Amino acid sequence: MELTWIAIAASLLMGSGALLIFIWAVRSRHFQSFEDVKYQVFWSDQEIPVEKDTISKQEQKNGSNGNRNQVK
Repeated sequence: MELTWIAIAASLLMGSGALLIFIWAVRSRHFQSFEDVKYQVFWSDQEIPVEKDTISKQEQKNGSNGNRNQVK
């Protein structure tokens, strides 16, 4: 009979722990963009446009002059 009470207490602790984790996840907005997840597969194919100013600044930082086909 003592083992039954231990099992009941353990199940109540696990259930309340799961409930607290669920409440934390809802409050911290982990389920906010639930519908967008199924469209992320299509978003990965899109390239992010980069401005030419950004590329030239990166080339200046790396020390290249923009001639990538040049043999050294």
